Amino acid sequence: MPLFESGTFASGTAEDHRFSVNLSILFTELPLLERPAAAAAAGFDAVELWWPWPDSPTPAPAALDALRRAIEDAGVRLTGLNFYAGQLPGPARGALSLPGEESERFRANVEVTAGFAASLGCTALNALYGNRVPEADPAAQDALALENLVLAARAADRIGAILLVEALNRIESPHYPLVGAPAAVAVADRVNEVTGLGNATFLMDLYHLSMNGEDLPRVIDTYAHRTGHVQIADNPGRGAPGTGTLPLADLLDRLRKAGYDGRIGLEYKPGDRPSAEAFDWLPR
Repeated sequence: MPLFESGTFASGTAEDHRFSVNLSILFTELPLLERPAAAAAAGFDAVELWWPWPDSPTPAPAALDALRRAIEDAGVRLTGLNFYAGQLPGPARGALSLPGEESERFRANVEVTAGFAASLGCTALNALYGNRVPEADPAAQDALALENLVLAARAADRIGAILLVEALNRIESPHYPLVGAPAAVAVADRVNEVTGLGNATFLMDLYHLSMNGEDLPRVIDTYAHRTGHVQIADNPGRGAPGTGTLPLADLLDRLRKAGYDGRIGLEYKPGDRPSAEAFDWLPR
């Protein structure tokens, strides 16, 4: 039975929301270049991606061109893209606050990401903060992070995009310092203070926030106006809506009432089935 049926929302249905599919966690049973068409065949008009080349912040132009053509040929829109963040999923949780080589890789990636996003009309770029590392002073990491986030915000601004700052969860990412909504919003505020651009916003991932035990209705009421993008997965399990216990229908309705009218990114695991079968919670 679809999770979002007529009457489930106090004042609407799933059609009140615009969904995008994250092709870095869904349709991964397919080669990268086949995923945009698979999302289109499943009925979606928008996709988002983690940085698709985790080992290369500056892939060959031919690789960028091939992915661009695959997205264009599928007739879907790229609505969100991560900057280089290392191998995801995995122990890496971003690169911009890591001293040395990884930070340099992030810097090399900034204009590549912005250029690729601009070529497809993508207007939301996500910069994962990066883990704490034992050999670095946390204050020095924060200073490096701010420097690199300012660089990313300015690149995003040049293409008419927003910069997303995401909170993860302390269980799966114990060394990631932004593990709550207030921490991520504070970093976005600091970036805006330095740049004066106002384009750094909060990426509200309801799965990560729920794993932290946060009061999700309160987070929505407090930060919906600061939110540039929303992502969802059920908890426990990071599966499709309806596989866990999160009241996602109610939470998304609350977001809409709080003024958020952007995309909802589907960033969940399909489970032991093809990704194309992982959308039965939506009405057809």
